Amino acid sequence: HRYDPYTQKDFYRLAAFFADIDERGAFKGPDATPTKRPPEIAVLSPIDRDQADAIRKRIDGLKSEKEIAEQKKLLADIQKRTRMTMITKSVKPRIIRVLNRGDWMDTTGEIVEPGTPHFMKQLDAKGRATRLDLAKWLTSPDHPQVARVFVNRLWYLYFGAGLSRTLEDAGSQGEWPTHPELLDWLAVEFVDSGWNVKQLVRLLVTSNTYRQSSQDLRKIDPDNRLFARQARLRLPAEVIRDQSFAISGLLVDRIGGPSVKPYQPDGYYAYLNFPKRGYVADKGLDQYRRGVYTHWQRTYLHPMLKAFDAPTREECTAQRPISNTPLAALVLLNDPSFLENARVFAARIMREGGPDDQGRLHWAWRQVLSRAPEDREVAALGKLVDRARKDFAADPASARKLIEVGQAPRPTNVDAGELAAWTLVARVLFNLDETITRN
Repeated sequence: HRYDPYTQKDFYRLAAFFADIDERGAFKGPDATPTKRPPEIAVLSPIDRDQADAIRKRIDGLKSEKEIAEQKKLLADIQKRTRMTMITKSVKPRIIRVLNRGDWMDTTGEIVEPGTPHFMKQLDAKGRATRLDLAKWLTSPDHPQVARVFVNRLWYLYFGAGLSRTLEDAGSQGEWPTHPELLDWLAVEFVDSGWNVKQLVRLLVTSNTYRQSSQDLRKIDPDNRLFARQARLRLPAEVIRDQSFAISGLLVDRIGGPSVKPYQPDGYYAYLNFPKRGYVADKGLDQYRRGVYTHWQRTYLHPMLKAFDAPTREECTAQRPISNTPLAALVLLNDPSFLENARVFAARIMREGGPDDQGRLHWAWRQVLSRAPEDREVAALGKLVDRARKDFAADPASARKLIEVGQAPRPTNVDAGELAAWTLVARVLFNLDETITRN
């Protein structure tokens, strides 16, 4: 290895862990969507498995044939949600040699067995080491590097930068951590907790470092290399999307399941060939699932995610760019999902915010930003409501066009112009810098 102490032999010893994988069946079969890639098995999500097990136990305790049949029908519905998943099939391991200058036709190199880098703790395996042995070695308390890398990346998510700024390179070419003892301590805490991510997140966000003001020490440490203050960061694309659904009350937080297709402009896939693909947005609750489940068509990532600089997934991205573009504001104002969320939230404002404008504005502001609004902020939104009411009274068609976006049910007992006016207020609140920024 050019910079770190890995040798050529170390490389091929690691490759030997995968020498027993049967690769002959991969990518065979007709051109289907999704492509068949045997060997595969049908798998349920962990939540579906738990539900299925609970139903089976319930059936065992039932005596009524009518009740048993009903439970079996529920079980059959769950089984329909299985997904085909590729698995690894082991065969007799092929011979792995150290290849001279990578020449795979040269059969004179030293034959190697699976093993770990020579300068690290060696495996204590009986017989030929397996991938399970490698996994246990990686997550062993005596091997803290995996925990260090994970902790460093999690720190980046909450503080805007890792304790080591080079998230993708933990070798000698990576930047030395600003607080190496802290990184080591967090890594040990993480391992000792049983790799409990939630506990680690709780530890970070309840720390004094996380809760410190972002207003101090700018002259002494302008780049915040010492993490002496909190940093302002724009939220990731998926979080911004999920946040608007959560505020409106439409968010579906069910875990697992297939990808979903949000609203998308017609013709977005026009130049996607071999074969040409259409796009039909999902109906029902699938439209309101978390951004992590959004369908991703290779380089054609969803336009909303693209506008907020989400990576294309063509390659691993350990650290996303943080930027702000005019397209982001246009998405928040005009994307059908955000418009629908704004209209649903407007109905909540009218229903839960009280009978008068002042009370509704204070309630809405607290729901979105978790703080009380200032007088000038209430005055500005109050003027917007008054002007919108007049405009929609003069042009009822515009009001109806605005509130008819999306599939969520619309309240029938409210004035269309009034609902449209509060929808504009919700759009403004969704588009505030403070709403899409972690302060």
